[in-house]
Amino acid sequence: MDIILSTIVLLSSVLLILVVYVQNPKGGGLSSDFGSPGQLGGVKKTNEFIDRLTWSLAGIIVLVSIVITVRQPKPQKKEDSQKQQTEQPVQAPGATK
Repeated sequence: MDIILSTIVLLSSVLLILVVYVQNPKGGGLSSDFGSPGQLGGVKKTNEFIDRLTWSLAGIIVLVSIVITVRQPKPQKKEDSQKQQTEQPVQAPGATK
C-alpha cells in the first residue's frame, strides 16, 4: 500500500512540475496559444483549468503525504522495551528443556 501511495505522490509531483511550466507568469502561457477569446473554451477557461489542476495536484500531494505519515509504525518507547527484556524468563545455568 505504501508503494502505491508513494507512486501517487511521485506522479502528482511530476505532473505539478509540468503544469507549472505550462503557465506563464506574465499572462501568456498555454492560454495565449488559443487565439481569439471568442473561441470555444477560450483563454479564461484554459486559465481556470490550469489553476484548478495546480491546486488539485498540490492537494493530492499533501493529503497522500499525511496518509503515508499516519500509516508509519510507531517506535517502541524505551520503557516498553526494558519491560519486555525484564519479563523474559531467566533459565538457571545448566538447565535444559
